[in-house]
Amino acid sequence: MEILFGLHPVTEAVRVRAGDLDHVTVLAGPANPRVAALVELCRKARIRVSHATREELQRMSRSENHGGAVAFLKRRKTLTIEDLIHSEGKSKRFLLALDGVEDPHNMGALLRTADGAGVDGVVVPERRSAPLDGAAAKASAGATEHVRVAKVTNLVRSLEELKKQNIWIVGLDERGSMDYDQFDFDTNVCLVMGREGAGLHDLTKKTCDFLLRIPMAGAVPSLNVSVAGAVVMYEAARQRRARLRPAAEEAKKASKPRKGLGS
Repeated sequence: MEILFGLHPVTEAVRVRAGDLDHVTVLAGPANPRVAALVELCRKARIRVSHATREELQRMSRSENHGGAVAFLKRRKTLTIEDLIHSEGKSKRFLLALDGVEDPHNMGALLRTADGAGVDGVVVPERRSAPLDGAAAKASAGATEHVRVAKVTNLVRSLEELKKQNIWIVGLDERGSMDYDQFDFDTNVCLVMGREGAGLHDLTKKTCDFLLRIPMAGAVPSLNVSVAGAVVMYEAARQRRARLRPAAEEAKKASKPRKGLGS
């Protein structure tokens, strides 16, 4: 049984996979508008709702930051690397691989950014990686319900498989040879982020086609992994969006009816 807590993660779980939910427990007493909205959403989805004290919710979620809502549901089905490779509807893939991110708050923050930046899928190793549990879901503000995540037994082997599909493997490393905003992200690309503090494993570095760096003007040599990921993912999203804009504008112009002489 998977346990989610926090109003955003529980609400998104009800919206996205109501069929997996066993029941939702909310804080007893006068409901605030957001809790009331969640209860109404559960009622429409025919999900059983129970009430509990703040201490009981804390015991259920094993967290003081339960936000007044806890959901009990089936374990989520994770995808495979093949699922990400063969997904339809994308001409240029934008993937994210996490090489040993073990803090659930960093994991959640990265997934939240991946959702916002339009990442098509995230690759995480089965071992030495933060679980997609309630803490990660809470930190992601519910983005764990929307981001496509593939769990793999061997990250390097999976990156090699992505290479065979003509996807560039781009690692972020403070000793990289190119500034992150100098790389052309408007292509099939997988951005690889390393561990908290230690960065990418050596074998992962060797697998990367490019190693990018974020220039640092201060005394601290690097950013937190979730902040660094946000910086680079949104630069990639900016570049990809900028390339689409001229084509969209041309299409809009072409769709306008032309006025003839004497109109």
